[in-house]
Amino acid sequence: MADAAGPGLGTGASGAAGAAARILVVEDEPKMASLISDYLRAEGHAPQWIADGREVLPALRQSPCDLVLLDIMLPGLDGLSVCRALRAVSEVPIVMLTARVEEADRLAGLDCGADDYICKTPFSPREIMARVRAILRRTRRSEGEGDGAAPGPLQIDEAAWTARYHGIALDLTPIEFRLLRTLAGAPQRVFSRDSLLDLVHEDARAVTERAVDSHVKNLRRKLEAAAPGQHPIRSIYGVGYKFEP
Repeated sequence: MADAAGPGLGTGASGAAGAAARILVVEDEPKMASLISDYLRAEGHAPQWIADGREVLPALRQSPCDLVLLDIMLPGLDGLSVCRALRAVSEVPIVMLTARVEEADRLAGLDCGADDYICKTPFSPREIMARVRAILRRTRRSEGEGDGAAPGPLQIDEAAWTARYHGIALDLTPIEFRLLRTLAGAPQRVFSRDSLLDLVHEDARAVTERAVDSHVKNLRRKLEAAAPGQHPIRSIYGVGYKFEP
C-alpha cells in the first residue's frame, strides 16, 4: 500500500469539511475497510462498514448518510449496480473505489452516477480523505445556498426554459439548454461524452461524440459573452466535461 503513515498524520479535517459526516464504506476487504475507517475517524467523521453490495440500500433506508465510498468488486451485488440503484432513489455523493485503472472502467463508474472515481493502485488513504473533504465542502455549500444564501451566478428556470448567467439572459438552443442543465445540475461531476449524448439528444438520433464537443464549444462562447473571463465548463482529458460554479 502506498500510504503507510497512520491517520494521525492527516489534516484533522473535520474543520476543513465542516461538521462530522456519516460515511458509508462499502468494501469487502476488511483490512482496507478498517484503514479507511480509521482515517475517517481521525478526520472527525462517523464511518459505517458494509461488505456486501446487497446491504447498501437497506442500510441507507434505515439511516441516511452524507457520502458513500463504494468499491466496484463486491460480493452479492457489484459496485456499479449498487451505484445505479442508489442513483434511482438518492442524490447522496458517491465515490467509487477500484483497482481497475482502464479508462473504460472510469467511464463506467461515472456514467452510472458516481461523483468521483479513485484508483486503489497505488492505494492512498490521504487522497481518499482529500476527495471526501472536497465533496463534503461542495455538498454543504449547495445545501447552504438552498437554505437562503445568495444564489449562484447561474440561474436555470426549467419551466420557462430560460437561463441567466451573472444576470445576463442566455440565448440557448434546446440542446444547449439541456446540456447546461445537465452539467450544472451536478457541479464537479464529470460527464462522459457518451452520457451527454444520451441526455441531450432525447430523440435518440444517430450522432457522434464530436457533436457534444461542438455544442459545448457554442455553450462556452455564450457563457463567455455573458461573463468575460469566466470558464465554468471544464474539459477532462480522455473523459468528458464538468461544470465548476
